[in-house]
Amino acid sequence: MKILIVDDDRDNRELLRYIVEEKGNEAIVAEDGLDGLRMAKIHIPDLIISDALMPIMDGFQFLRMIKEDKRLRPIPFIFYSAVYKGDKDVDLAIALGAEAYIIKPKAPSALWEEVEMILSEQKEEKVITPELITENEDYLKRYSDVVAAKLEEKVAELEKEIAERNKIESELYESRKRYKSLFESSLDGIYRSDANGLFTLINQAGAEILGHTTPDEVIGQPVLGYWFDPGDRDKFMSELIAEKSLRSYHIHGKRKNGETIELELTSKAMEDERGNFIGVEGILRDITEKVRADERIQRQMQKLSALRSIDMAISSSFDLPFTLKIFIEHVVTELKVDAANVLLLNPHTKMLEYAASQGFRTNVLKHHHMRIGEGYAGNAALENQILGIPNLQVEDNFFVRLGLFKKEDFIAYYAVPLVTKEHVKGVLEIFHRSPLEPDDEWFEFLDSLALQAAIAIDNNSLFHDLERANMDLFIAYDSTIEGWSRALDYRDKETEGHSQRVTEMTLRIVREMGMNEEEVVHVRRGALLHDIGKMGIPDSILLKDASLTEEEWQIMRRHPLYAYELLYPIAYLRPALDIPYCHHEHWDGNGYPRGLKGEQIPLPARIFAVVDVWDGLRSDRPYRSAWSDEKAKEYLRAHSGTQFDPNVVDIFFKMKL
Repeated sequence: MKILIVDDDRDNRELLRYIVEEKGNEAIVAEDGLDGLRMAKIHIPDLIISDALMPIMDGFQFLRMIKEDKRLRPIPFIFYSAVYKGDKDVDLAIALGAEAYIIKPKAPSALWEEVEMILSEQKEEKVITPELITENEDYLKRYSDVVAAKLEEKVAELEKEIAERNKIESELYESRKRYKSLFESSLDGIYRSDANGLFTLINQAGAEILGHTTPDEVIGQPVLGYWFDPGDRDKFMSELIAEKSLRSYHIHGKRKNGETIELELTSKAMEDERGNFIGVEGILRDITEKVRADERIQRQMQKLSALRSIDMAISSSFDLPFTLKIFIEHVVTELKVDAANVLLLNPHTKMLEYAASQGFRTNVLKHHHMRIGEGYAGNAALENQILGIPNLQVEDNFFVRLGLFKKEDFIAYYAVPLVTKEHVKGVLEIFHRSPLEPDDEWFEFLDSLALQAAIAIDNNSLFHDLERANMDLFIAYDSTIEGWSRALDYRDKETEGHSQRVTEMTLRIVREMGMNEEEVVHVRRGALLHDIGKMGIPDSILLKDASLTEEEWQIMRRHPLYAYELLYPIAYLRPALDIPYCHHEHWDGNGYPRGLKGEQIPLPARIFAVVDVWDGLRSDRPYRSAWSDEKAKEYLRAHSGTQFDPNVVDIFFKMKL
């Protein structure tokens, strides 16, 4: 068997690994619930043994996530933990679907005995054999009247069974009618194909997703014909047929007209009575807009990370060539251009001189310098504005005279003055060997990069201004975060200034409770980004005027997890995660996403929860008018000790009153 062991204690993991492998099984290990969930999805184990109390994601949240996944739900799950708070823990574990809750320090060998018992436990059935009938023949003859009575009883039971079967068949008929209605009205595509990979069934939504008007246009078409990437096709069919289980895929598809779309495909191979493959059935969903939104967010995150990396180089080193090397690498990578170089302005000779480059085939520029006003770079520095040339090869230009294009073949060119404190420090030159079509986002990031380079140069010559330059840069970061915050308010139809109000109020309280200013910075960022996870929630749910269904609430409650996935990879935003990840946890443990309780909930999240609800209740919403201050206060009092930390509520009222 493949057995997944999840424990944050290394010694425990290795001991259990030894026991599992000594019994002839394959051991897979993970350090916490989040890592365990990832390993479970990759390896699909036959059994999971997990600790209860772990960082990032505890055992109970891990078990919830396992049971919410259709592929992972059937896997037996056993707790083996030193954490035991009485029958409540055991009851919760069993209610969530665990097979057992075993308390440490029970020896691992004893644990294994219980594992084997749980996995092998089955009811024995007695089989009636001819020998058994022969042995009891005299008994049957002597008590034939009893046998007859038993037969009558069996006949009655059979009649009852037939009646029950008729009832079930009637219910099945009604169920099929409901299924047909669901099939026809579903917003997701539902399909079935035969063993040859041809569509045999598809609903209206599926046909429209694939770019057709009616299902009839799709029937008989090859399923794999709508796959854009041949590699996706091969992976899909080989895994689906080999594993014979329900699987989900993110694939690159295409519509009838060739338009590329992103699809989420959940499918299962079908078999006949003999186990032969006869086709595939499943659900397909168009997730193109979600994928594009995620890609936009990731691009912004990457750019922010690049700015942060350059900033770290500026802050940690006085070696200007080293700093410019990192800067040029990010310029070429993030702007997706072929080559770039930096020319520095010599304050004494007023000449632009080579400093750093990447992507060139020759070294012509390394030995060249020019005056202000000479060539494209000199004119950009003189005019203090970006100069762009769409096609250098049709221009009678400065680079042709240098002989640069004999081997370089550059077409597009931009010269960007590097300016700080109203003084030109140099010029950034960008080259590309095919036409460039930059958008506003590209130029905005180019401006940010140019500012970074100017700061790096100024840092080298004016070290005493470094602290101020870094302060400006952090303000730029926070301004970007504030911009995201305002964008989130607009998308979520929040009242104007909601994020700014709740942030300022939260900062007042955390300072009142004694947090130092370094902690306050992270609290501020977390408050501004508290609902960034809602970027992953569809507009049809987020902007819905009416009450959400239970299924829609399940999707809505995922936004703290989306926030975690978006912000955790960015190191400098990681300390700000408490509020985006935990502000929907409740003091009594009935919140989400992890069901944290009491002081398990980070203090910034407990404070923000009170402030966020206070501001939300006193603001107009599409589905209700704003509450009065008194009514909002009464709500906070009523939920103090259940939803909110009582101490935070008390401090909040003292400050408000």
